Amino acid sequence: MRKSKAPSSRRAEIQHLYQCYASGQTTLPACALLRFLHKEQMELTANEETAESLIDRYEIEETARESKSMTFEGFLRYMESKDCCVFDQAHTSVYQDMDQPLTSYFISSSHNTYLTGDQLVGKSHLDAYVCALRKGCRCLEIDCWDGPDMEPVVYHGYTLTTKILFKDVITTVEQHAFEVSAYPVILSLENHCSQEQQEVMAHYLVSVLGDKLLRTPLAHSTTGDLPSPNDLKYKILIKNKKLKPKTEAEESVDEGEDEEEDDEEEEDQQPKAKFWSPRKAGSKMKALSDLVAYTRSVKFVSFSHSKDNQNFNENTSMAEKKARKLAKASGADFVLHNQRFLSRIYPAGSRTSSSNYNPQEFWNVGSQLVALNFQSLGFPMDLNDGRFQDNGGCGYVLKPAVLMSGQRSFDPTCSQRGLRPTHLLLKVISGSNLPVPRSGKALDPFVRVELHGIQSDSCRKNTHTVKNNSLSPHWDADMNFNISVPELCLIRFCARDQTGLLSSEFVGQYTLPFTSLKRGYRWVPLRSRDGCSLDPASLFVFVWYS
Repeated sequence: MRKSKAPSSRRAEIQHLYQCYASGQTTLPACALLRFLHKEQMELTANEETAESLIDRYEIEETARESKSMTFEGFLRYMESKDCCVFDQAHTSVYQDMDQPLTSYFISSSHNTYLTGDQLVGKSHLDAYVCALRKGCRCLEIDCWDGPDMEPVVYHGYTLTTKILFKDVITTVEQHAFEVSAYPVILSLENHCSQEQQEVMAHYLVSVLGDKLLRTPLAHSTTGDLPSPNDLKYKILIKNKKLKPKTEAEESVDEGEDEEEDDEEEEDQQPKAKFWSPRKAGSKMKALSDLVAYTRSVKFVSFSHSKDNQNFNENTSMAEKKARKLAKASGADFVLHNQRFLSRIYPAGSRTSSSNYNPQEFWNVGSQLVALNFQSLGFPMDLNDGRFQDNGGCGYVLKPAVLMSGQRSFDPTCSQRGLRPTHLLLKVISGSNLPVPRSGKALDPFVRVELHGIQSDSCRKNTHTVKNNSLSPHWDADMNFNISVPELCLIRFCARDQTGLLSSEFVGQYTLPFTSLKRGYRWVPLRSRDGCSLDPASLFVFVWYS
């Protein structure tokens, strides 16, 4: 339960609600509380037992508890509790069907996971893997290069980023892989090592990961589909090139050194290694190849080529620019492709400062592994945190039916005529305890509400600015939205400080999926730029949709 003391304006708003339902009585009886739950909070499954359990939980005055009623202080405690959070508390646990093939899920994914800063001179650190895993990340990237003394190293090749040992990365992953989620971890290897050091890598993967490493396909998976997250609980999968049977070995090794550098969009990223080429290594890459069960990396050619040639256990990677072109030109084909195969999207090589793209544009076409630089704070990672806060923060979120339907073609770049839009009313009522800047000057706050979904659903609206009030700004601003594909939509509440006529600064934000949004009078827990709670800073809102 939140321990903050509501500022006078929030208290007055809640008191007004309390008095409306207490109808002049000194306390709120269980039947009146139930009426409030039904009519305002849209808790349609609530019954008298629900109301009485809330009284037991939040009422501390003995006489009120005995008469199964609530004082105003008890009602205020309830209204400030997790039960009245804007995020559906049922979604803080895994609640989705986890028996679908891996292709049916958005999977929290990191790019160049080892980096703590930029892509050119930033530090590589084991802590970056720990942080990503603790955020629920399920697909980690490891760039592997030959190191001294036959010890492969991990760093961003041809740059001044520092190096860490491959064996230390694998040890760290083994220790932390299932700390916050039981569902499978995919290690995406960008492999530049010689044959000898690949054998060393394979040895570490087997000896350090032990039974957690999935080395062979599951016995029962004969449907031509990938296994499900439930099938692969507590397993670590290797995503890497895999040799084809001997007759095709030459063709296999010609596919390229690693999936990121295969992409024509990335030709300017970095030169190819001079000391080793996959053509010369031939089928001596077998040690590492044998550890790839379901996530075999292949080069993307075209959607029609994938349809005719790609196997269910093969996946492709492409840079954001190529993916963006394909999404714009062939959105419906991209959606169909992602129903059958895993696809990974990664940031352009030109993003040397480790900036991120907007992940929503690739979730819209059903890409599962939309990889971001987890060390870079700001709006793209806010969206990622919001998306994967859902389903218990386990790192796997079931894609909505609109992306999985075999009957109806869906192109997120087209306006969705024929779908009855969902109408959303958001009333941004007030804020409380907004953090003040280091200068100590009170804020001139306003709230921006952003919708991130398919292109035609994405928009933003602002409240007016309240002058000189950080403690209890009051807006009482109505915002109306029509959303054609709400099941893909994220909602981002952002409190900002108006610093000039056309300038404002970030104060705090909170992002959640539309499908996790609770109706009624709710509070929005604000988070800092790095995703940490700013409690007791919050917004008070009224939510209605139909």
